[in-house]
Amino acid sequence: MPQPRVWQLTAGSAALGLALAAAAITAAGPWDAGQRTAERARAAAPLTGGERHPAPAAAPKRPVPAPAPSAPGVLTALTARTAAGTPPADLGRLLAPLLADPGLGPSRTASVVDTATGKQLYGAGATTPMTPASTVKIATAAAALSALGPDHRIDTTVTAAPDGTAITLTGGGDPTLDPARLTALAGDTARALKARGRASVRLAYDTGRYTGPALHPIGPNENIAPVTALMTREGRLDDSASGPAPRSADPARDTAAAFARALTAAGVKVTGDPAPGRTPQGAPLARTRSAPLADLVEHTLTHSDNDLAEALARQTALARRRPASFQGAERAVRDELAGLGLPVTGARFADGSGLDRRDRVSAALLTALLTRAADPAHPELRPLLTGLPVGGFTGTLAGRYGQAPAGAGLVRAKTGTLTGVNTLAGTVATTDGRLLAFAFLAGRTPSPTEAQPALDRLSAALTGQK
Repeated sequence: MPQPRVWQLTAGSAALGLALAAAAITAAGPWDAGQRTAERARAAAPLTGGERHPAPAAAPKRPVPAPAPSAPGVLTALTARTAAGTPPADLGRLLAPLLADPGLGPSRTASVVDTATGKQLYGAGATTPMTPASTVKIATAAAALSALGPDHRIDTTVTAAPDGTAITLTGGGDPTLDPARLTALAGDTARALKARGRASVRLAYDTGRYTGPALHPIGPNENIAPVTALMTREGRLDDSASGPAPRSADPARDTAAAFARALTAAGVKVTGDPAPGRTPQGAPLARTRSAPLADLVEHTLTHSDNDLAEALARQTALARRRPASFQGAERAVRDELAGLGLPVTGARFADGSGLDRRDRVSAALLTALLTRAADPAHPELRPLLTGLPVGGFTGTLAGRYGQAPAGAGLVRAKTGTLTGVNTLAGTVATTDGRLLAFAFLAGRTPSPTEAQPALDRLSAALTGQK
């Protein structure tokens, strides 16, 4: 049988396996899907002995989900720092015509790096700062993971006044707080109050962990809620879990009102309306915690979650003892990345989500971040890789690669889209077993319908598939 036909059959089998894996990811939910769990566990094992994911000694063995077909290529660079194969000598000739596609507009830059060696295989204006759109989330997530570690969780607490007549609901900056967790927090609070003999209280809510304007510089927008330390479901007013949605104008007040109703339902009367206030001294009566930071990062990257990205930037600011504001987060993210020895010259992080057009990131910085995440010396950054959407299957890449099928399942990348800006940065598993990091940034693009397929063809070309 001719060689091309063999490849087609192989690709078809891989695509079927990836489709099944994608279905399993969807069924598992957004936070800790089987594919990413398996990749993270396997990647960590040679370095830590699996200490981050120990199995209970007496627990029966449970089946471990197998990584999707794209995972072995990703994991190769995580468990070995040796180059597999020789970089193609004609990579420039391969990419230059694709980068010249009119759909990418007049301003475009590129960087391709072999993660096993850190060597740049191709560059075109790689150090030129460009508007990154949502690919800046890679930098935001890296800074948070570096500053706080992958196991960090964000607390929402309830604390009683010294005389017990009032309580304060305190936001720690967790936009993933949902009605179920808020109701459970109210139940725990009610039990603690009843144990103290309290049947009614006044309720205050504290958003003071964040400072500065809550409204993003783009103004009221369905892509992001006011950035506040206390909110439920990212201030969404519909049933959506990601993407644009109608947003509350005051998510903190709405969350406090919902908490008051839940507390009343749990048997403790709330007198008066919830009002802003400060958290009193003393140990909390009750608390609820977010998922670990590693899972928050994965969700942020897979679904391009703007609200979570801004929360990650502010958590970085808090860790570096900066004000948890847009300006404080900007300084904190830059300082954290500079401390890792990354090329931040010319970079600007005006926000954490990439909605702000004043953001500036170079293609070289993005590939350096991804390469650092593949370095066994930095397992804390691993979620940068495991959280990337899979081309043609998951997250913001689920509907892509129809015009570049060679990249489906082998390209994992963060998308970026603003009017006139289209970007793509991620990793590619090549046919010879190498993991390449890439970043393609385009400005003044005519339309996403022209730019996105051009970016997909660029990344798919790196796989070596025909």
